[in-house]
Amino acid sequence: MRPLQVYSVTPKLPDNLMALRDLAFNFWFSWKHDIAELFERIDYQLWQECRQNPVKFLNLVPQHVIQELSRDVFFLDRLNKTRESLKNYSTATKSVFDFEETKGEPVIAYFSAEYGISLSLPIYSGGLGILAGDHLKSTSDLNLPLVAIGLCYQQGYFRQYLTSEGWQQERYPVNDFEEMPLVQVKDDQGKPLTVEVGLLSRRVKIHIWKALIGRIPLYLLDTNINDNEPQDRGITAQLYGGDWEMRLKQEIVLGIGGIRALTTMGLNPRVIHMNEGHSAFAGLERISVFMREHNMSFEAATELVASSSIFTTHTPVPAGNDRFAPDLMEKYFEGYARELGLAFKVFLALGREDPRDDQELFTMTVLALRLSRFNNGVSQLHGRVARSMWKKVWPQYPVDDVPIAAITNGIHIPTWIAPDMAYLFDRYLGSDWREDSDCFRVWKQSEAIPDAELWRTHERLRERLVDFVRERLKMHTLARGGRRHELQLAGEVLDSGALTIGFARRFATYKRANLILSDVKRIVELMSNKKQPVQFIFAGKAHPKDVEGKKIIQEIVQFCRREECRHHFVFIEDYDMEIAGYMLQGCDIWLNNPRRPLEACGTSGMKAVANGVLNFSVLDGWWDEAYTPDNRYGWAIGNGKEYDDHEYQNLVESHYLYNVLERDIIPTFYNRSHGNMPMEWIRKMKNGLRDLCPAFSSHRMVEDYAQKTYLPAFQNFVKLEKNGFEQAKNLASWRMELMTKWGEVKIRRVKAAEGDNLYSGDELTVTAEVYVNGLTTDDIQVEIYSGKVDINGNFLDRNTVCMDKMSTLEDGWVLYEGKVDSVSTGRFGYTVRILPHHPLLLDPHCLGLIHWA
Repeated sequence: MRPLQVYSVTPKLPDNLMALRDLAFNFWFSWKHDIAELFERIDYQLWQECRQNPVKFLNLVPQHVIQELSRDVFFLDRLNKTRESLKNYSTATKSVFDFEETKGEPVIAYFSAEYGISLSLPIYSGGLGILAGDHLKSTSDLNLPLVAIGLCYQQGYFRQYLTSEGWQQERYPVNDFEEMPLVQVKDDQGKPLTVEVGLLSRRVKIHIWKALIGRIPLYLLDTNINDNEPQDRGITAQLYGGDWEMRLKQEIVLGIGGIRALTTMGLNPRVIHMNEGHSAFAGLERISVFMREHNMSFEAATELVASSSIFTTHTPVPAGNDRFAPDLMEKYFEGYARELGLAFKVFLALGREDPRDDQELFTMTVLALRLSRFNNGVSQLHGRVARSMWKKVWPQYPVDDVPIAAITNGIHIPTWIAPDMAYLFDRYLGSDWREDSDCFRVWKQSEAIPDAELWRTHERLRERLVDFVRERLKMHTLARGGRRHELQLAGEVLDSGALTIGFARRFATYKRANLILSDVKRIVELMSNKKQPVQFIFAGKAHPKDVEGKKIIQEIVQFCRREECRHHFVFIEDYDMEIAGYMLQGCDIWLNNPRRPLEACGTSGMKAVANGVLNFSVLDGWWDEAYTPDNRYGWAIGNGKEYDDHEYQNLVESHYLYNVLERDIIPTFYNRSHGNMPMEWIRKMKNGLRDLCPAFSSHRMVEDYAQKTYLPAFQNFVKLEKNGFEQAKNLASWRMELMTKWGEVKIRRVKAAEGDNLYSGDELTVTAEVYVNGLTTDDIQVEIYSGKVDINGNFLDRNTVCMDKMSTLEDGWVLYEGKVDSVSTGRFGYTVRILPHHPLLLDPHCLGLIHWA
């Protein structure tokens, strides 16, 4: 028997408590501690049971408690002040960046497959989602005109539990969107707004849910509606669930459906930012829209879209880039390619490193690279790795010229900072650390924090972490049917005064979570030292299909259960943002030992720094930029060397790990002065707060994106849009003519006037004759490419200098000349090259056209 109709009964809020609803439906509560504390004061236990979901919490608060609150003068006063602060924050118009002619509309559309905003919105799996969440929060604080698009997963990412043997199992709780801080987007008639995408012969309908992230609207797409067939309702069921066909359908909904959702809502952002390749189809749909609505050719629409698109790649691991078989792409995109006016083979070439290889898979990262003129990795090292990884897309270029830049990730400090530490910063840094978290002047004030206050605050956070771990272990022991003796052991683990080392992340094999277990005897001896005890807290999930990752978890869990380890080494199940917060705030050392250079950035260590935690990491990702040889902010594992023999690498770096622990970290932590304070350790904590917090803040990251990509992309769109997209059409025509004539462009008679030997400070004058084949000299850029060379004549570095047109010769040849300074001594080489040039071409490398002498 099923009910005829389903309805909800929720507490009735009196008028003087309606502000609670406003606070509950804006995720500002996830980084504004005052709001979370307001809900905690009502019923702390219920708040935790609701996983800090204020909407569900308000629906479960008993009516009599609501009535009592409505008469509590002190509570009402605090509620009204908090509501006023939200109103002031939401309505502020001041911004550091000026996007002209926008009239309050969103300029940038940010696409991501996952967002880590809060425990109460479980649509994230790990670092990519957390980064996307922090990006939106800083964008909100900086008041940029941005709107975000994602998927509204009914089950989200899996919840983890362990068997008695320590093997990871997965469960998928169902998200009830009606009990989350989400509002369904409705049309003028009050019905759910609907958009459609075509999948094979079916029209799949999509509903839209809106989440407010401070000032930023996040729109989440949902296919789980009655009008869709069962297989289509499941498209937005699980994050990274299903097979490759399901992944392709999810990315069609995200990219194509996302653009259509924006259009249906009347939003017209000029710029899109594709966070990882999952959303690359958004670029194709934008091209389709401009072709249909503005009568543009595919080439003109592509120039317009690429010139106003940003793509961020996050993974240097080949398996992390989605690749689809040609027959699967044909199944879903043959008709779409026809609508774009493309032969299907040409369509597939958009996603292939080698467009001529008919066997190559269609790669979403390649598609995104081709449809964007602003491409970047997420750390300086990752930028270099990405250029090498995707150099086949630009086969004629040296790796250094591959047009993939780097913008290092950052973290949203107000989200990840412990409340205790935040109060300390409020006293000694002033409130500016929240609004201006990338300002070095503000963080320099951290030197004024008394050593004793900083250390006692940190010790309280470690004690809180230990208490939290014990309670979690008890909870999981009970869930597995543990006996009283096991519960007692769970309540006795760890020592709140011992050096505590944390490791928490996705358990992919390249992250080497079990490197610490390379020498079991040695690590047991470290943990058993009664005078200078060391303890470890581990947490993390393996992908459901990653058997090797699950084996590593099992190895660690079984190690934890050994008699000599159970008090000093623990694994916490079901890693999420709450566990991350406790660990990042309460550990003394944050351990990270991936196989370099496979960690693109690794932002967890940045979050640790903001809480006074020191890093101990391989020189990979962000730590390669932050680390200094004097161990100012923490320690390095290894020396940044990359190995072909992984077993040998594990051996070498595990010895580094143990040696640095024994000789540096443990003695520094336990070297106590009068008052039992580790003065050298505290100095390192302050160094990190002063220097690293502003450098690795997501405010700095978003400002970098705004200055280097958002503003230029927007300005370029405005130029190309004028007079019925006249400039976009002209740019496309110029490119087509260039392509037809480029093959016959030539270089001859390259000469240096000074010969082979120069003295330091001399100028090298180079001349070359160029055949332009009917192009104008404004269409090309002739450069001297010079730099130091090795014994084999290979360039070790590069310097480029534009050459000037000197005269026109016979038969279409043109004489060019340029000069190179000799500022240092050594062995040098030079050559000459020709690149395309156009005032609206953002990067001459992006077309992939080049001629070398």
